[in-house]
Amino acid sequence: MDPALSLKDVQPTPFWLDDPARPQAHSALVGDARCDLLVVGGGYSGLWTALIAKERDPSLDVVLIEGKEVGWAASGRNGGFCAASLTHGLGNGLERWPDELERLEHLGAQNLQAIEDSVRRHGIDCDWERTGEIDVATEPYQLDGLHELAELARSFGADCELLDADAMRAQVNSPSYLGGFWDKDGVAMVNPAKLAWGLKQACLDQGVRIFEHTLATDIAESGAGMAVRTAYGRVFAGRVALGTNVFPSLVRRVRPYVVPVYDYALMTEPLNAEQLASIGWQNRQGLGDSANQFHYYRLSADNRILWGGYDAIYNFGGKVRAEYDQRPQTNHTLATHFFQTFPQLEGLRFTHAWGGAIDTCTRFSAFFDTAYKGKVAYAAGYTGLGVGATRFGAEVMLDLLGGKQTERTALEMVRRKPLPFPPEPVRWAGIELTKWSLDRADRNAGRRNVWLKTLDRLGLGFDS
Repeated sequence: MDPALSLKDVQPTPFWLDDPARPQAHSALVGDARCDLLVVGGGYSGLWTALIAKERDPSLDVVLIEGKEVGWAASGRNGGFCAASLTHGLGNGLERWPDELERLEHLGAQNLQAIEDSVRRHGIDCDWERTGEIDVATEPYQLDGLHELAELARSFGADCELLDADAMRAQVNSPSYLGGFWDKDGVAMVNPAKLAWGLKQACLDQGVRIFEHTLATDIAESGAGMAVRTAYGRVFAGRVALGTNVFPSLVRRVRPYVVPVYDYALMTEPLNAEQLASIGWQNRQGLGDSANQFHYYRLSADNRILWGGYDAIYNFGGKVRAEYDQRPQTNHTLATHFFQTFPQLEGLRFTHAWGGAIDTCTRFSAFFDTAYKGKVAYAAGYTGLGVGATRFGAEVMLDLLGGKQTERTALEMVRRKPLPFPPEPVRWAGIELTKWSLDRADRNAGRRNVWLKTLDRLGLGFDS
């Protein structure tokens, strides 16, 4: 079957947001408001910051403003992999913070458990499943990498299992699988939009004032605090936390550290019992293959398959635009790869196709800092790992705003920022060369060329 036929009736909208239970947006801010803490951004980063601030100090007056609707951007359109890792995996963490990695792994595990505890405490219905994730080998050279990963993970006490080809196919059946590494406890599957909406309600229940369709346009000092201008008013606040991530920061010096990279995903129609039986997948883990240009995929609560990744698209100039949310050529590529992985599902249709921007930085994991003499804090650069790590970032921002020396603020990961991206056109040319080199490595048994080896030495990266 031509893979394009599977896309015949696809809806160009994020599956998770296409939900009749989507909550009504709150009114925009009109006029001036005052508060102790202003949170800018209604994604996970901002929602966790507002909620934890109220949990730390219920008397704090907290306002959250969002330019569109809570959860509409990355937080409502990601794959729903909520990982414990704060470092974009053990390999990246070992390369950048070897002396801190044990501490970072411990803090990441605590953070994931805290998310699960919050989901239960606030009664958030978000299809939370602590199933873990399997890294899959689809080429022989990738098996050595999985063995190294298993050895490293076990040295940090991870609950994991290395799978040979037969054991892997007993978990999920694909003729392309040669082996796998199953992290059994470090990743949860979640409906990302429902998580964002649940956090919104939890914030409201704690007394946070939320204004949607309230775009922050400017920030400046105002007396002992800060003033943030919006379309119809201003917010005067003692402290400000910026959770704007991929969108241009109100603190202009932050902007060179983040570029928007577009990621795309498809969602199938629900699988029937026969189709499910043909692939197994009874333990419902998240999956990702081990190539540089990798796919990630998982089952939804109603047994659809979300299939995303591979292409990572940077558009010249680094703009975030609605027209970039759809890319038919990537949809076709993803559909082709889907049926190569699961040929037994031929005839299955895709119902939704969408994309969104990821806030990518050169170290692949979040960075943190303050501005305006410590009255403004920000966290950004999660690079696709924000479902879980944004809660940690929220705690870091609140620690920094409070002027507290904590276990988190003492981390080198928190104290140091990554290298910024160069200006255009060098930025675009460098990213395109990196993408070409990664594709070449995938087609050449993983062998990295001189360009990639140079980036490795400089501590720079780019991934799908």
